[in-house]
Amino acid sequence: MRSTPRTLLAWLCARDNLPYRRFDGKFNQIGVRLFGHNPNNPTCGESQFRRWTAGKLVGLPSPEARQVLEAMWPEYTAQQLFGPPPADDPQAPAFDLEERVQMTAREAHDGADATAAASISDNTIDELRDQVVSLARRYHRLSAAKAYETADNLRREVERQRDRTQMPVQQQTLMILNGQTAALLAVAAFDLGYFPSARTLARAAAVYGESTRFSPLQAYADGTLAYIAYHSGEPNEALAKAKRALTYGGIGDTAQRRLHAIAARAYAHLGDVSSARQAIQLSGDAGRDVRDELHDAVGGEFGFSAERLAMSNSTSALLIGDAQQAEVEASRALVLLGEKGQDEQSTHVRAGAAADLAYARLLTDNIEGAADALTPIWTVPAEQRNTGIVVRAARIGRHLARPKYHGSQLPAELREQIEDFTRASPPYRLGPPVTLLAIQS
Repeated sequence: MRSTPRTLLAWLCARDNLPYRRFDGKFNQIGVRLFGHNPNNPTCGESQFRRWTAGKLVGLPSPEARQVLEAMWPEYTAQQLFGPPPADDPQAPAFDLEERVQMTAREAHDGADATAAASISDNTIDELRDQVVSLARRYHRLSAAKAYETADNLRREVERQRDRTQMPVQQQTLMILNGQTAALLAVAAFDLGYFPSARTLARAAAVYGESTRFSPLQAYADGTLAYIAYHSGEPNEALAKAKRALTYGGIGDTAQRRLHAIAARAYAHLGDVSSARQAIQLSGDAGRDVRDELHDAVGGEFGFSAERLAMSNSTSALLIGDAQQAEVEASRALVLLGEKGQDEQSTHVRAGAAADLAYARLLTDNIEGAADALTPIWTVPAEQRNTGIVVRAARIGRHLARPKYHGSQLPAELREQIEDFTRASPPYRLGPPVTLLAIQS
């Protein structure tokens, strides 16, 4: 393929068979002859050569470059070289596009290299994903403060890697990981008693889920927003969040069970006993044997184990005044937990279920049975006494403060133990007034 050259320089290069590499060699050779071996000698890169021969140069090159060009073609001035070719010369050779095609190919390759340089190794992403999964799966063994610190460090690293890549598929994956770290931060902030910050972080996770069309993350974040809402005294908002999350496609049975359990708690806070019972029933259904990539594939804190479901339903049963079902569910949670390996047992579930079992027994005036049920919570380290455990313990303390127990030794001793237990907890020590309201109300 050939076309008419646009400059005399291009015409001469075609006539003298000087593609860029030969032109560059001759240009440098004459530069040395004129100026010696000087690092400041004029040069002409391949892109510059393209502009010179295509007539795209504004003005003229440097005086030294003009001097080299005029030495290459003494019969022409630099101004003529950058002007049009001799149109009236019938022997004027057509400009061979081979060099242009080669140049275009090299530019395209350079562009691809630049894009590749704006990506990160897939191994880096795999490592970040593994760290998020690891944190989710060992969350139950960590204090909320340690989990928060670890998740925040992970969030920062994910953000740093996002800034290093322009690859859409990598950006998508890192945004999902960002959303998962935000979700874990929301849970840790809630466990520490920072409800407003937990809400903000959960909303951030929901935004990442929405932006990436990753509905399991949206559903998890909305479920988290729901339980933050009913702990903040907003059961209607909690119910709305849980019901909305249940409409998302792409979520598995585990997510469905979690959301039905959360909805049951919201109904119970609203005093809607019938709907609460129905939601509890739905949470225990076998489901459709469907899994998703967050609640099941990652699991851990994103999952919702059978013992955790039983503990949650025991709390809902207590809220609607069904002490018998609460005792059955709490006992079931403790049995299921005991069947797991030591490293897989959640302190939160054990203490929460124990507190629910104690409260269920209190509702039937079984003080000794309640005291026995509370035994596991006294061994919970102070840094692991998160919001769920503390709120349950505080509820028992309020019940024991009723006039009917005044003057009785065991209720007084239990009340004192609960006060000491609660006072040393992070939500009580660190949380803002809204947390104290949730604990004390």
